[in-house]
Amino acid sequence: MQNSVKTDFKSYGSDSWVILSEIEKSIKEKIEKVGVPLKDWDINIYRGVLTGYNEAFIINGQKKEEILNNCKTEEERLKTIELIRPILRGRDIKRYSYNFADLWLINTYNGVKEKGIKPIDIDDYPAVKEHLDQYFPQLKKRQDKGDTPYNLRNCAYLEDFYRHKIIYPETTQGAYFAYDKNSNFIDKTAFILISKDPLFLLSILSSKLFSYSYKKIFSSIELGESAYQYNKHALEKLPIAKLKQEEQVPFLRLMNEILNSKNNGVNADTISLEKELDTLIYNLYNITEEEVNFIESQ
Repeated sequence: MQNSVKTDFKSYGSDSWVILSEIEKSIKEKIEKVGVPLKDWDINIYRGVLTGYNEAFIINGQKKEEILNNCKTEEERLKTIELIRPILRGRDIKRYSYNFADLWLINTYNGVKEKGIKPIDIDDYPAVKEHLDQYFPQLKKRQDKGDTPYNLRNCAYLEDFYRHKIIYPETTQGAYFAYDKNSNFIDKTAFILISKDPLFLLSILSSKLFSYSYKKIFSSIELGESAYQYNKHALEKLPIAKLKQEEQVPFLRLMNEILNSKNNGVNADTISLEKELDTLIYNLYNITEEEVNFIESQ
């Protein structure tokens, strides 16, 4: 038969199937041989904040300043500054970096009883209450709410938004994983990944090898020609190589150089650094030159 290719049809997990060519099968087996499924790492993955009514709780910088200017005392203003947190949407997150769109979350959290964190009492924030009162009918009838219409729904991982973390959009056109050390909150179109090795994980997840492998080998939900979803269940199955701290050093050096460059300008030229990092990762998984050329031609 002309234009034929030998394929392998096999199960990946209990609920998905992939059809692989011989070269794809080889890549898959090498990744699985070296890596440990992400779910077996000490990590947590959480969805961003669900407000139930973004129009009220997610505001732009101008509205934030208006609310702050309506504070009657300096004490109220200082408390309100702490309450209104920077927030990113999935569309703001790029590979390694993100674009802050000057959007802010009114974080009237519902507390975390297990940790002794009490719910926000809206009466302690008169200027915020005045803003939210404009939307009170919608706040009252929404499903995602806390003890009062002014409170957000329960969020047991509230404190994790303040940690250094990996952030990524659910729907994406590439390996858009970024490092956040600025205590940004994330909306419902994105996720946070908490790990004690965030920079090393970021180097792997953002690589060309895993950008290709996730989409083509380890299952994804494709949305048209270019977009696809980072399904949490599938992401947790990705086999990531576990390295000792000293073995991570060359990966972390390059990651820090890339991030420092990106932080000095989102469009900074980091092509040579990224190529060097990709080469390290190909070598880590014993990917041959032929397989590299195949991956990079896709």
